[in-house]
Formats: sequence, C-alpha cells, structure tokens
Amino acid sequence: MEKFINHIQLGYLGLLPFLGCVGWPLIAGSNAVNLDFFTFYSIAILAFMAGNLWHAGQQTHADAIKAIIPILPIGFLSFLPTPWALGWLAASFWLVLLFEKTSPQWQNYHVDYQKMRFVLTSVVFVCHIFVIGISIYPE
Repeated sequence: MEKFINHIQLGYLGLLPFLGCVGWPLIAGSNAVNLDFFTFYSIAILAFMAGNLWHAGQQTHADAIKAIIPILPIGFLSFLPTPWALGWLAASFWLVLLFEKTSPQWQNYHVDYQKMRFVLTSVVFVCHIFVIGISIYPE
C-alpha cells in the first residue's frame, strides 16, 4: 500500500479542477472561460493518462497503438461542437481505463490503485456529462 499512497493522493487531487469547473457555474454562472479551462484540462489529463500506457520497448505494436488511439483525434476536436468534443473526451477516459486494465502491468498494481482508477474515471465521466449540459444550457 505504501508504494501507491502517493499515486492515490495525487489522483484524487487531480479531480479538484474537474469538480471546480462543475461547481463554479453553480456559484458564478456559466462562462466560456470555465468551459475552455475544463476542456483544456481534460485534454491534458487524458494525454497524461494515455501516456502512462506507453512502455517504450516493453510492449507489442498493438499495445503501442492502443496508447495513442484516445489522443489521436484531439487535434480535430476544435472543429466539433463543444458537446461532441466533450463527449469524445469523456468516452476516451473509459477507453484509457479499458486499455490499462487489459495490459499485463494491471495485474501488478495494488487493488487500491485499481479501485482508485475506476473511481477517478467515473467521477471524470460524470463531470463531463455535467459540463456538456452546462454547454448546451448555459443559463
């Protein structure tokens, strides 16, 4: 457990900006800055999580492809309506978790870390659903 305690704390701290972007419109009203921050933070965290799947020299070609699939379309998200872009990002967090769970390293992770990854993905997904709603109905 000691080995993963820092990962778990950092993981939960990483939720604060997501939760803040959901809570802020309830306090101060919705605005473009909040929506942009949420989107950019989501992209950054998704890229970080997908990057954790990358094990240079230690993976098959198929596993290397899995590491880039979730982030490959990020450059094109700016051409989509905001709710669609946020929907892709929300689904991509589940995709990263699925790829991580099917990796050989998953079995070596502590059960608390595995549970935390599911909780984080679930909360991030729900935050995306709320922000999609905020982007559709800003007032």
